[in-house]
Amino acid sequence: MKRCADANTPFADGRIGNNAPMTITRVAWIVTVLVALLTALLLLLSGYTGYAGLGVAVAMSAAINLL
Repeated sequence: MKRCADANTPFADGRIGNNAPMTITRVAWIVTVLVALLTALLLLLSGYTGYAGLGVAVAMSAAINLL
C-alpha cells in the first residue's frame, strides 16, 4: 500500500502562505459596490425602478476599480 502525504500539510503545496494581504483601498471598493447594490435593491423593492437601475450602474462603475 502506497502512503501519500496529507494535502493539508504545509509542505504539500508551495503556494501556502504566499498570499498577498488585501489593501485597504480594495476593501473600500468592495464595500462601495455592496452598498450600491443594496441601495439598488431597496429602491427596486420600493418601486423606484429608474433609480434602482442607476444604483446598479454606480455599482458596476465602482466594480471596474476591482479589476
